[in-house]
Amino acid sequence: MNYPAIGERESYLLYHEELESLVQNFPTIRRARFWMTFGQEYLTHLRVIQDIGMARIDPVIYNGQEIIPIQFLKAVLPDPGTLGENYTGETSIGCRITGLDKEGKESTYYIYNNCQHQQAYKETGTQAVSYTTGVPAMVGAYMFLTGKWVMPGVHNVEEFDPDPFLELLAKSGLPWHVIENEDIELNDPIV
Repeated sequence: MNYPAIGERESYLLYHEELESLVQNFPTIRRARFWMTFGQEYLTHLRVIQDIGMARIDPVIYNGQEIIPIQFLKAVLPDPGTLGENYTGETSIGCRITGLDKEGKESTYYIYNNCQHQQAYKETGTQAVSYTTGVPAMVGAYMFLTGKWVMPGVHNVEEFDPDPFLELLAKSGLPWHVIENEDIELNDPIV
C-alpha cells in the first residue's frame, strides 16, 4: 500500500474485531478487510519467538515447575511503556470506503490520520500506537458523557453520529484528512 505522507509499505491482511461489528451494523457491506504493516525486523523477531516455542500458551515443565512460555516471555521482555522514547516514524490509520455517492456514481473515500511517535512521546510520554488508541477512547467517553452519543442498549461506535466525534478527535490531537477517488493499493493483494 502507498500510505499518504509515509509511502509504500508491505501490508498484511489480518483479523480485527471491528470487522465483525461493521458487517453486522452495515449488512450491505460486500467486503471488509483489515490491513497492518510490520517492519522486517519485527517479523523476524516474531518468527524466532514462534520457532523456538516461546509463543506457546500450553504449560511446560521447567526445573520441576509448570510455566507457560508466552507468559514467561512477557515477564522477561521490557515493559512496552518504557520503549516510547526511542520510537521513530509514525502511524497511519485510515478507512477506505468505496460505494455509491448521492448521485449513484461509484466513489472512494480514504479518511486517515498520521501520528508521529516522537511527537506523541513528547506530549504524553507514550508512543503513537498508545496515543492513537487512547485519544479516540477519550473522545468516545466525552461523546457519551455530554449526551451526544446516547441510545438505549449496547452499541458500537459506528452506530453513532460521526460528525461530533471527528470534530473533537481533530481538536484532541488526531487531525484527519480525506482523499477522494485515489487507490492506495500498489498492486493486487494476495487474498
